[in-house]
Amino acid sequence: MENTPITVKQLNIYAKSLIESNDLLANVSVCGEISNFKNHYSSGHWYFTLKDSDAQIRCVMFRSYASQVAFAVSDGMQVILKGRVSIYERDGQYQLYAEEIHPLGEGDLSVAFNRLKEKLEKEGLFAPENKRPLKRYPRKIAVLTANTGAAVHDILNITAKRFPICEILLCPVTVQGENAAKSMTDMLEQVYPRNDIDTIIIGRGGGSLEDLWAFNDENLARKIYESPVPVISAVGHETDFTICDFVADVRASTPSHAAELAVPDGSSLSAFLADYQRKLASSLSAKYELSRAKYELAISKPPLGNPAGYFDGMALKIDSLTEKLHTYGNSVISAYERRLSDSAARLDALSPLKTIARGYAAVTSDGKRIKGVLDLEDDMDISLRFIDGDADCKVTAIRSKQ
Repeated sequence: MENTPITVKQLNIYAKSLIESNDLLANVSVCGEISNFKNHYSSGHWYFTLKDSDAQIRCVMFRSYASQVAFAVSDGMQVILKGRVSIYERDGQYQLYAEEIHPLGEGDLSVAFNRLKEKLEKEGLFAPENKRPLKRYPRKIAVLTANTGAAVHDILNITAKRFPICEILLCPVTVQGENAAKSMTDMLEQVYPRNDIDTIIIGRGGGSLEDLWAFNDENLARKIYESPVPVISAVGHETDFTICDFVADVRASTPSHAAELAVPDGSSLSAFLADYQRKLASSLSAKYELSRAKYELAISKPPLGNPAGYFDGMALKIDSLTEKLHTYGNSVISAYERRLSDSAARLDALSPLKTIARGYAAVTSDGKRIKGVLDLEDDMDISLRFIDGDADCKVTAIRSKQ
């Protein structure tokens, strides 16, 4: 009996249904080495090969799953993949659809940590010049941590003791497990739009490398870098370091240390203010005494000390100056009068009228003065001016002494 021919697509669909109906292949964990890793930046999907010394399988991890991976994936990394096996109908390609990916062992976690640290450091997310100073007297602090455990109690107790006027906004998040990084990232997105937050503390108590792994998430690190206010990372104990510690503005060794860094010591501040108040009072008192001494000295001297005597003395000075001014003015006027009299006498002595008064006459012709016989002509009409009048004459004869 001959089989009825089917299309290639029908064959692939049938093979796919057989694979996907297998319970083992629907939820399988496979370990191996990553190779040919590609991050498709437009879609966000990851494509790579998982191999060991004897075989290999093509793998794909869709964006929705890849975005939750808390470490940087690269070729050569030993990992454990969890997902399902199926067939891509178009190519007939048997492949593993990964839903989770974990480094194989703590050694690989360290490799993943160092690779992500190196990557973000090259991008400048850890640059010291991008670190912002903490606000000295914060009004409100957002605390992202689990709502139970020692970390939140330490932060609340220490801030209340050191600086009770600061308000704490508790933002409960998951700090361990697969959804921890996303929980913290989502909470930061809710906190950032607020305009009443001065500082953010994000952290938890100590634990193993796996327990703290959520704080090594790349997306969380980038979200912390975007913070509009300073961020304190307080993850684990003093010897624990995470990617969040490097990208935050300030790293605290413990949650308790974070609280101490975030707010000032109220008792020290009170002592400082009291000392400042004493210094201010002392300075004001000294200035007052100095001003008072200057005032008393001023009122003990004229004119404030003896106004009547001062103004009497001033009146005498004014009278004396007035008399001196009057005397000087009279002397100046007399000098000018003498000079004027002398000048008038000299001018009068040179006046032609004086000469005429002695019996001489001034001779003119047509208004022009005749100085001598050389200026005369026969029959010229001339005028003679005497002291007591004028006479018109005619030249009838000229006799020159030359």
